[in-house]
Amino acid sequence: MIKRVLVTPEAEKVIDQLREQHGPLMFHQSGGCCDGSAPMCFPKGEMMLDDNDVWIGDIHGCPFLMSNDQFEYWKHTQLTVGITKGRGASFSLEIPMGIRFIIDSRLFTDAELEQLEAVKSGVEVV
Repeated sequence: MIKRVLVTPEAEKVIDQLREQHGPLMFHQSGGCCDGSAPMCFPKGEMMLDDNDVWIGDIHGCPFLMSNDQFEYWKHTQLTVGITKGRGASFSLEIPMGIRFIIDSRLFTDAELEQLEAVKSGVEVV
């Protein structure tokens, strides 16, 4: 199975630090407010999800979700969560560290599209 979302080793280290401080975590791909379309990290269960949210995979033991509407735009791309220096304007947990999570993306090949991990309702996962 081809994963829809990946994570860099540098981002994994940040996730480990945040998990140590805040407990279990979750990610939600922002839909364009504040930092544009940025991955946001929250304590698991803090963000209210509904049937419009879909789980697209796990990164370093954390569920990664986005709204179904946004998924329609991103469903042909593989996302990689990384980090960059600089404060974002979101409510994501890493912001006080002077860094922010970012997304790199690439289009899936036709062969990969046939082998993608299935998405699930976000409510079922978190």
